[in-house]
This record gives sequence, structure tokens and C-alpha cells, in this order.
Amino acid sequence: MKKIAVIGSGFSGLSAAAFLAQQGHHVSVFEKNSSLGGRARVFTAQGFKFDMGPSWYWMPEIFDRFFKKLGADVNALLELQRLDPAFSAYFGLGDYWEIPDDETKLINLFESTEYGAGQKLENLLERAAFNYHMVMKDVIFKSGEKISEYCDPLLIYHSLKFNIFKSFASHTRSQFSDPRLLRILEFPILFLGGTPQNIPALYTIMNYAGHSLGTWYPTGGLNSLINAMVHVARNLNVQIHENANVTGINIESGTATSLRVDGENIDVDYVVAAADYHHVEQKLLAPEWRRYTPSYWDKRVLAPSCLIFYLGIKGKIGSLRHHTLFFDQNFDRHLDAIYSEARWPANPLFYVCCPSKSDATVAPPDCENLFILVPIAAGLENSHSEHERIFQNITARFAHLTGHDIRPRIVFKRTYSVNEFANDYNAFKGNAYGLANTLKQTALMKPKMKSKKVRNLYFAGQLTVPGPGVPPSLISGEIAANLVKEAIENEITI
Repeated sequence: MKKIAVIGSGFSGLSAAAFLAQQGHHVSVFEKNSSLGGRARVFTAQGFKFDMGPSWYWMPEIFDRFFKKLGADVNALLELQRLDPAFSAYFGLGDYWEIPDDETKLINLFESTEYGAGQKLENLLERAAFNYHMVMKDVIFKSGEKISEYCDPLLIYHSLKFNIFKSFASHTRSQFSDPRLLRILEFPILFLGGTPQNIPALYTIMNYAGHSLGTWYPTGGLNSLINAMVHVARNLNVQIHENANVTGINIESGTATSLRVDGENIDVDYVVAAADYHHVEQKLLAPEWRRYTPSYWDKRVLAPSCLIFYLGIKGKIGSLRHHTLFFDQNFDRHLDAIYSEARWPANPLFYVCCPSKSDATVAPPDCENLFILVPIAAGLENSHSEHERIFQNITARFAHLTGHDIRPRIVFKRTYSVNEFANDYNAFKGNAYGLANTLKQTALMKPKMKSKKVRNLYFAGQLTVPGPGVPPSLISGEIAANLVKEAIENEITI
């Protein structure tokens, strides 16, 4: 039995901890904040319960697999409902779509919008399904440590045959011309951390994940998933410590011997750093033990940060769905503000989550719980004046498009942005989603999970493989646990 420390209690940290404990080790999780879950924390105020981060539950089989491998049943731990419509979208005044949770209905919607688009969507989803299952089987569970992991002849054949590394934009825009259809297909790319022009076409798998596998919601919000993971981890005897700030990793002769936790040294045999990768390397390790230089990090392309408004609204908003996307402004101009110019967007696109439409537990009676998210460039300096300008901009457009002016009905408001991501999660440049999934930052090209200089230090989370998102974070923790298992087995046989 080894003493293994996990830094961070987000999805990847809890995943790694549970799998390592299942292997029979003594596992301790150290969380700097007073509540668990990393970006998936929750807070309550005035009878409202707000998920602070992720709000989309996609790829349900990843969660099923995770709990099953740990001897649990996701359906016994979570009350899941499939949303229909999956989401809605505003493209302009009177131009409102509800995106059905049914492939046939979605194909018909595309066909009614643009002649031939229905068959093209059917073909796209069929190819995306093939790629999705190929990725799940042959790619996503790879550690990215060695090129030999990806040298499967069939994988190479399909990658070349279907040119899955051309750009997402060239794949979609060669088939569809109506900008509304393109927005429906391309919006997930924004949260993968790039533009349709620099994200590989492989990520059409997100269209299959969203439109074919469904959009789900666990009662109580995404933090209920964290609670389920904590329950499973504790049943495996994982020790979880809140308000436990790791301030350093002590190294002797290339081996991590202990963690400094609030002034105390905690002995360790192995460490899995599921906190922000950049923070761990640049702040917790002495310079001689760092793999990557500051200039390396400065050259990374980051996924967006976010400007988030958590709002408690008095009264109901009849026309609003659980997930609503607002595409009434220029998509490419907003992307330029994030990736080309790194400035506050003038007229941003935005997303509204209203979980009280599906869950009475998250708001008082006759009230709505709103989470409004604006993607912004990582690294921006917090500006209260810009926050307020954007808030007035988007709520005025919300009123114009929906017919509901929520501003006089706000009973609670909290703003969360770049500085908060940096302070609460030690997030590099205040990013919200990790590294952009550009071709040059995919698989082998991501920061490595195994430290090059510290033999028993491993990394997990959204800055390494597989990448941003809740399901990839679960997988990242599992991969890290498997690497530690392999190291321990090699240690025993030597």
C-alpha cells in the first residue's frame, strides 16, 4: 500500500483518487477551498442554489462507465432527466429555434431551413458517430506519453481516409451555408477553446455527443455529480481534506517526499497534481524540478475564460428553456475578441442556463435561477465597468428578444470572472476551460501527465490529456491513476 496525495478535488482529482483507492492505496485529497468540486462547486444565497461552473451533461456513457468501474450505479446516485428540447437559440427578433432531442426532427429542421441540409446533417452525424466510437476506443484513454500509443494501423488509416485533422470550419462550411445551421453545429467549438478554423474536424464528435446521445440534467445540478463522486471515493476510504492549501512539493534526489499543506509536511509516496498544471509547476516546484518554462506556457493557446452572472429572478420567465443560446450578434467578431485581439467583446454572444425550468430545488417558489455566461479572452484584467457594460448590453438584448425584462426583477446578483478563476482555482491567466484543443495542442502535444524530472509526480486535469470538459476530466483522472499503478508495479518487479 502506497501513500498517495491528490491535489485538487475537481472531477479529475476525485476520479484519480477513487481509482487509486480501488487499487488498495491510502489516498488523501487536498482541496484549498472550503467546498469540493473545483469549478463544479455550488453556492447558495437567498434560497437560490447555483452551480458555479459546468452546466451541460453530455456523453452519459462516460459517467455510466466511471461509476460502474468503481462498483457503483450512476442511476442509483443521480436522478437524471433527458432534456427536450435539448436547447433553444435566438438568432434575432422573431427568429427563435428549439433544438429537438430527436435526430429525425433535427434533420427535418435542417432540411426545412436549407434544401439538402437534412441529408448532409444525417451524413455528418453518421460520420461523427463513427469517429466518436473510434476516439472512445482508440484515442481518449491514451496518456499521450509516447507516439507508439497512437500507432494503430486502423486508427491511422481512418485518420487519413477521412481527413479528420482538417479544420472544423472547412468540414461544416463546405456543406451548409445558412449561418443559423452553422451556429448550431459550431457552438460547442467555442468551449473547446478555439475557432472553427483552427479546431480539427475530428471534433464533429461533439455534434454526435450532443444531438445523438442527448443533453441530460441531474436533479440538484452538476454539483450532485461531485457529491456522487465524493460518496464513492469515501466508500473506498479516500480521505478528503477541505481548506487544505498545498503550498509546495518537497523533492529529494528527484523524488517527491512530502507536500507542504498549510505549514505542515505530509509524507507521500506518489503525488497526482489535479490542480492547475501551470500553478503546480511554477509555484509548488523549485525551478530545477520544472519541466516547462514560463515561455512555454506563454505560447500556449488557452480556451476562453468567462464572465458569469449568477442571478436570482422574482417571477417566472415563461418562454425560457433550460439551455438557451443567443446568436443575435456576429459570431466571428466575438471569436476575434477572444482569440485575435484579447479584448472585451462589444456585443457578445451569450448563454443562459435556467435550471429552475427542470428542477424546483434550485430556486424559491415563483422564482427563476439564471446562470448567464459570456466567453471572454483568458488573461483579461478584471474591469467592473466592462462587467456592468456587458451586463446591461446582454440583459437589454435578452429583453428585446424574449419580451422579458429581468433587470427590475433581480433579487440576487453575483459576478464571476477572470480574477475569480485565478484566485479560486489558481487558473493560469484566469482560464475557465484549459488549453484550446487546436491540432498543435492535441494528444501528444499537450503537457505531459508524467513529470520528466520528479519520478513520482503525475498530472491530471484540463491542461493535459484528453482536454477540456467534464467527461475528459473524469478520464484524465483515470489515466493518471493507471500511470501510477504502472509505476508501482514496475517498482515491485525491479
